[in-house]
Amino acid sequence: MPRRVKSVPPPLPLWLSHALRTQRGPVPWSAVIRGALAAGPLALVAVVAGRPSVGVVAAIAAMLAGINDRPGGRRVSVRRIGVPAVAGAVGMFAGTVAGEHLGAVALVAVFTVLGLVAGGVSAVGPVASGAGTQLLVASAVGAGMPLPETGWVRALAFLAGAGWLLALRVVLPSPGSFGAGAGDYRFDGERDAVAAVYDAIAALLDAVGTERALGRRAALTAALDQAQDVLAGPRLRRYASSAAERRLHAQYAAALPLAEAATALAWAGDAVSARAGEGPRRLAAAVRGGGHTGPLPAPCRSVPALRALDDALLHAAEAFDQPDGGDLHTRRRSGRELARIVFGDGGREYGFRVALSFGASGAVAQALHHTHWYWLPATAVFLVKPDLGPLVSRVLSRAAGTVLGALLFAVCAAVLPDPAGLLALVALSGALIPVATRHFAAQTAVVTVLVLALVMVGGEPQASVSRIGETLLACAIVLIVGHLPVPGRRGGTVHARLAAAGGAAYAYLAHVMDQPDDRARRWILRREAYRALAEARTAIALAAAELPALARHTEGTDRVAVLLERLVDTTTACAVHLDDTGRLTPRHLERLDELLTELAGQPGMPATVGPPGPHRRTLSA
Repeated sequence: MPRRVKSVPPPLPLWLSHALRTQRGPVPWSAVIRGALAAGPLALVAVVAGRPSVGVVAAIAAMLAGINDRPGGRRVSVRRIGVPAVAGAVGMFAGTVAGEHLGAVALVAVFTVLGLVAGGVSAVGPVASGAGTQLLVASAVGAGMPLPETGWVRALAFLAGAGWLLALRVVLPSPGSFGAGAGDYRFDGERDAVAAVYDAIAALLDAVGTERALGRRAALTAALDQAQDVLAGPRLRRYASSAAERRLHAQYAAALPLAEAATALAWAGDAVSARAGEGPRRLAAAVRGGGHTGPLPAPCRSVPALRALDDALLHAAEAFDQPDGGDLHTRRRSGRELARIVFGDGGREYGFRVALSFGASGAVAQALHHTHWYWLPATAVFLVKPDLGPLVSRVLSRAAGTVLGALLFAVCAAVLPDPAGLLALVALSGALIPVATRHFAAQTAVVTVLVLALVMVGGEPQASVSRIGETLLACAIVLIVGHLPVPGRRGGTVHARLAAAGGAAYAYLAHVMDQPDDRARRWILRREAYRALAEARTAIALAAAELPALARHTEGTDRVAVLLERLVDTTTACAVHLDDTGRLTPRHLERLDELLTELAGQPGMPATVGPPGPHRRTLSA
């Protein structure tokens, strides 16, 4: 009797599986508490004071600030929350003035220009993207939500709402601030971020010689990026002021040569002793506990990379006991570099799509409604943001989340007392935002409930059904705009990220070959190269999860990213070997030459990337 073969269902397409994917992690209880104390209490105070419309604006600002309230240190939260809040206040004032003094056609033109500017600026990075989002959402609310307050009052209310959540973020302690050995209330995430770097180094050493090494190296890059961002937040003084903070900076700086040596060992591919990872783990525990490292196990010193690891461990032990501070090895981008991003392929494509989506949705909304028409353009702003996922994933999640949120609110509004029940619903929704950010549909559902409750407190009638219709209309607009041809190269964001990664990789290689003794500069360039590669990888993964009509424009870019990663890993191995012996082995030179030749033959390689001729001749020699 023949055996029955169990059929295996075909895998879901990437565009659908991405829409179903949910982030995992512990519940951010401190952010939940801040969310509960932000929008709801602000609206309550305004209602008690007889100014509910002011409370609506302040609570919306607190809600948007809550979306940007992500894990990290207090200093980095000042930039992450504060900069978008200022942009939102500007948008609230501009939208109010434009809505009061301009006709429908002129207002659509203003929306289009604002979308073009905000979209281009959003290509700079996450903070700039958040600022662009709040600028446009606030301008839509200012122009389309009828409130009795003037533009200046609305802008100040917006700043006050976001400022209230930022004050909670800075003042309230987080879990673990006063834990055993935590040492300083001011450190909120900084110690964990630096300790995570040492843990990632240990994990990479454990994986040396296995297939897991590549993924562990990527995890190390992510940990270094996170720690660098957390420690490099804004400050009143140029340098760290306290001994504890200087020691933390020194501990981060001491991790860089360890990471370099571990990467070189992973590149060589020869398994190392299990005790090699014990030293970084003890360093991680010392960072978290704020204590001393104690004796560290010394690895074997048989090859240059192991000798570099041993030297880095000894240096780290000294840095942990001497609070002299350390360089974070960051470099501020120049105005020319920022302008190149804004006006480059990625910025132009992003700005074009945001401008069309925001302008078209504003025009349709005004044609459908004489008042309360803010929902459609504000929804389009969130839908057109590529940092929230692929286009089709955003559309599906937004539609599902809005339907769920509107139905939930309709049920709650029918049974809850007004305004006490609605204010409680606002507070509950604010508390759920930090958890709901794990999936765009969940975040949309929570935000929908919060906003519908807020505007009903402010005097707007219950409008769940109409909001569902407007959201679906916004989804259609953004989906159409997303598939329109744009001036220049399609997939501009991916190609721009890849060009930046290629330029950083070649700059790092050139420095290692020309000035191997300048370690400080080398570590800056290495961090920039790996960070640019991680950003390119993220953009490529998002583009691959688009519908086939869009995904085809970035085919082959993942292959280029893999080659660039190998080039940067090889360059790191070369740097470690040059430190030890002063010259490279034939294996290093052959591998570099192979990678450079293969990169030069890639059709998807940006034309602006490439090593200088004399440098290439030196390698070949």
